[in-house]
Amino acid sequence: MIDTQDITGLVLAGGRGSRMGGADKGLQNYRGSPLALHTLLRLQWQVGHTMINANRNLAAYESFGVPVWPDSLPDYAGPLAGFLTGLEHCETPWLLTVPCDTPRFPDDLAARLVQAAVRENADMAMAAAPEADAEGRVQVRPQPVFCLLRVELMESLVRFTQGGGRKIDTWTAQHRCALEAFDRPGDDPQAFFNANTLAELQTLEQRA
Repeated sequence: MIDTQDITGLVLAGGRGSRMGGADKGLQNYRGSPLALHTLLRLQWQVGHTMINANRNLAAYESFGVPVWPDSLPDYAGPLAGFLTGLEHCETPWLLTVPCDTPRFPDDLAARLVQAAVRENADMAMAAAPEADAEGRVQVRPQPVFCLLRVELMESLVRFTQGGGRKIDTWTAQHRCALEAFDRPGDDPQAFFNANTLAELQTLEQRA
């Protein structure tokens, strides 16, 4: 098994917040505290170490008490830029990424991704969760920003991003990736609901 102390958790808060009118999503109020802080606190007890990826308002994020690192790639290059930044600064064998806008993610996320990675001898493990399509049909779909990565994958990701690659699915498809479905009895079907807009954030808060 992979020891908890061998995992560094990374909160991804480096986006533009375009669908929130350019607001810094991680600093939006959720139940009286910044959204990213809720995410960080939920992550901290699942892993040995934590840090944040952010590209603005760094002092505000630093006040949470963990290291904060901006993207090493320019121009808000997306989640993979956060992955790369995390891998560059990770001092443990594994990195676990979570987005700042999904504060109800499972409290056994790390444990189950570890089990999946070990079970399949994989280089990475990714969560999958029920999602409804446009017709209301529910399917279990990958949630690629909830990803457990071997730190050795950094060289591969550097090559991919230097070649202009930006899509998570394209990069992860190059490696052995274990999927862990969070659709067991007792799993919260709304655990992976994320707030891309202020209205969705309000909905998330009402559900809480």
